[in-house]
Amino acid sequence: MMSNQKIKQDEIHIGRNIREIRLKKKIGQTELIRQLQLSNVEMTRETLVKIERGIQHIYATQLRGIRDVLGTSYDELLK
Repeated sequence: MMSNQKIKQDEIHIGRNIREIRLKKKIGQTELIRQLQLSNVEMTRETLVKIERGIQHIYATQLRGIRDVLGTSYDELLK
């Protein structure tokens, strides 16, 4: 099951892509976290900050939740 699988940010800047998409959609970090938590995806604002800066791995479940909340695709997140 993918729920505990971490995705390492090597050459793909997942965190930067999350931030860019989030800002384009005018969604703040706190709002994104609130929506994720309503979708039963565990994440804190501190964790999101670290992911966006590329200093923390993201779990597959978190990536899926962010994709859903931002209404984007894996292609956009992983480019």
